Amino acid sequence: MHAFRPLLRKSLFNLFAATLAVGALVVPRVANAEALLLIEADSGKVLQADNATIPWYPASVTKIMTAYVTLKAVKEGKITLDTLLTVSPTAASQAPSKMGLRPGTQLTVDNALKMMMVKSANDMAVVLAEGIGGSIDGFAAIMNDNAKRLGMTQTNYVNPNGLPADGHVTSARDLGILARSFLRDLPEYESYVHIPAIRFGKRVTGNFNKLIGRYPGADGFKTGFICASGYNLVASATRNGRRLIAVVLGANSGTARAVKAAQLLERGFSQDSLSWLRPSLGTVENLVPVDASPPNLREEMCGGHRKRPASDDDDALIATNGAAGGSGALTGGAAQVTFFTAGLQPPLMKASELMASAPAAAEPVVVYTGPTRTGAALVAAVAADSDQQNPPKARGKKSRVAKKPDASSDAKTAAAKPDAKSDAKSDAKSDAKTAAKPAARKHAAAKPDAAAKPAASSDQAAAKPAKPKAATKPKPAPNNS
Repeated sequence: MHAFRPLLRKSLFNLFAATLAVGALVVPRVANAEALLLIEADSGKVLQADNATIPWYPASVTKIMTAYVTLKAVKEGKITLDTLLTVSPTAASQAPSKMGLRPGTQLTVDNALKMMMVKSANDMAVVLAEGIGGSIDGFAAIMNDNAKRLGMTQTNYVNPNGLPADGHVTSARDLGILARSFLRDLPEYESYVHIPAIRFGKRVTGNFNKLIGRYPGADGFKTGFICASGYNLVASATRNGRRLIAVVLGANSGTARAVKAAQLLERGFSQDSLSWLRPSLGTVENLVPVDASPPNLREEMCGGHRKRPASDDDDALIATNGAAGGSGALTGGAAQVTFFTAGLQPPLMKASELMASAPAAAEPVVVYTGPTRTGAALVAAVAADSDQQNPPKARGKKSRVAKKPDASSDAKTAAAKPDAKSDAKSDAKSDAKTAAKPAARKHAAAKPDAAAKPAASSDQAAAKPAKPKAATKPKPAPNNS
């Protein structure tokens, strides 16, 4: 019996390989399908690769390299985590997601990193870039030098935050190489990639990576989104001392990318007993790059069919996105975290339900402006940041209430109504200001900021892979987080 075992294995292997070959001929690759990659962190062994070497817009997963360059500078003694950096007008003008700190505000490298990695703050990425590289261009050159050194042959950086820019590209392959390099080269700073939440003044922001606190063993890395890229995620998890890295590019929602990553990771952790059945895919460095242009998913991600503007902080359940095709067909509400071994062991969980559940309780990490502080000084710094967050519109409401009994004010309001209506019509012609109409009819003295609010919610629809220009406040640039 033992003598026949090698022959049986060889026959099964040949049958499996032939099936894969036939499948590749019958089902051609779709240019803008999702890109998926699963590798072992220690060895770089590829466990799954689908479109992994097609160029892709990285969006905010760019910030993994921004953190890598920053922490490498810390490790080499060029700066410290306590080094104070200043928010420049350029940093303050970046599109959301951002912290929104005013120009001239100072904060430490440590706090800027935490804000960038958890909230995906685009302004903090520029603060770090200017503090280390002197400028966005200078820092991008350092990023590209590191990418070349690490073997990221499909990657080119133009900025530190991943906002749309011509020539700002990567691939799932290169992101797998970068994640491995981060863990290998900077193990002492690994905590930055799996902070569950931060508290800044009165605001608490959870990590956009939905695996953190939900998927057992999840311990990294970073999310990203622009309209052209779709929803991206680099994730890692450790089980029984074995660490895997999953890369998902082009998912159709924030939940979908998390479900995909959970499925990939679960598949990898369940493969050991049947690894001899699959042909070796080699290591991530040996994956052959594809010479092509990155797919542009703008219409699919940010077209008119969206009920609300897409953003990186997308809480929509994957079950509501349908399962007719594409990513939905693989990550619908019934999708379970079990794959190749489905016939050998029971499914572990429903991935969509897992990602929809509340994360495990965790104390948010406190971040603040100013120099490094402890004890009473830290409490005072947090209180000062909280005071800065008091919304000015609260005072405006009080003043309007105080004027209400004034009969002359009511008369002015009645007289002003026609003008308010024409203003509302004018606002409706500009992007995402339709909410100005009811406000104008209701209140003659409608403030300009009331009409401006909806513009921020629709800025995602304008995301295009074009060179970033100096931001103009009346028309925010596309979100990326």
